Formats: sequence, structure tokens, C-alpha cells
Amino acid sequence: MTINAECLKVDGTRVAIALQQACEKLAGAGGELALDFSGVRRVDASALKAMEQLAGLAEAKSRKVVLHGVDVDVYKVLKLVNLASKFDFRD
Repeated sequence: MTINAECLKVDGTRVAIALQQACEKLAGAGGELALDFSGVRRVDASALKAMEQLAGLAEAKSRKVVLHGVDVDVYKVLKLVNLASKFDFRD
């Protein structure tokens, strides 16, 4: 079975914008969406809102979103706002 995966690098200075682009990609063809978070050191309220929207869209479309290279502090924030369980994490 072949799984189509789309990949998007998230710019640490424009996280919310990159996540909006990820929502647009998620609306397209099926498969997995991989986001490279290696350049992200912090997330603000707008980024968290965009991540919440992305998680909701992924759930509605039955698609998996994988976050790569997530900083420990970013992971802790996602855990605190109950978003960590909505994503898969890989190195």
C-alpha cells in the first residue's frame, strides 16, 4: 500500500502563515501531511489557533499530520493546551 505524503517546512518567524498553508494542502489529495518544525522555537496564540484549526481539519478529513523536529519547549506548550495528542511526532 502506498501512502502519499506532502511535506512543508515551517518558518519559525511565520508559524501561523505556514500552518494556514498546511490547511490548504490538507484540503487537497489524501495521505499524510508532514510538517518540519525544526526551525520553530516558540509558538504564539495565533500559531496555536492555526494548529487547532489544522488538527480539526485533519480529523474531519481522516488524515494524519506528523510534526518533525519539534523543540521540547514547543512540545510542552502543545501538551499544556491539549493539542499534542492531535498530532504524531517524529525526529
